[in-house]
Amino acid sequence: MLGPVQNYEDVTIYPLDDDKEQLLLATQNECTFIWSNKDGWPVGVIMSYVFQDAKFWLTASAQRLRIPAVRRDPRVCICVTSKGTTLGANSTVTYKGTCELSQDDATKAWFYPALAKVLRPDDKTAQKNFVAFLDSPNRIILSVTPTQRIGYDGAKMGRATKAWLSSRPAATPSDDQV
Repeated sequence: MLGPVQNYEDVTIYPLDDDKEQLLLATQNECTFIWSNKDGWPVGVIMSYVFQDAKFWLTASAQRLRIPAVRRDPRVCICVTSKGTTLGANSTVTYKGTCELSQDDATKAWFYPALAKVLRPDDKTAQKNFVAFLDSPNRIILSVTPTQRIGYDGAKMGRATKAWLSSRPAATPSDDQV
């Protein structure tokens, strides 16, 4: 940290460390997937993902508007937060990246079971059924290769704030307040 904290103007001094980022990506199974529509407006939805081979892998039906949008412009964004995980609600990482679309059998063969396992880790029957439902004619697999990363660790900010507050003299009421 760069000296005592006095405000929250620059939260880049609370970066998410690599080990915590990897734990976040392995623990969380949802992200916000963001693309640009044909008018240039950013649009996002919550999607389940698998993080493998330094890429985010997701899926959607070809009829979803994000598919033609990614075909037009493969520049996308993915946001992952620790909210709802055992890690607490104070870490986040955002990635700018490029998205590729595929429908090949080899990708389907590994991705569908991997996604099913991420979403239903303790239920083999549910995994098998989920894979069967995913394997449909219009199903598209999206792979996002990150090109830039922005990480934030709110626990670091919390510790810095606590240290700053404990270093200040205790407030005492003025005569007017008594």
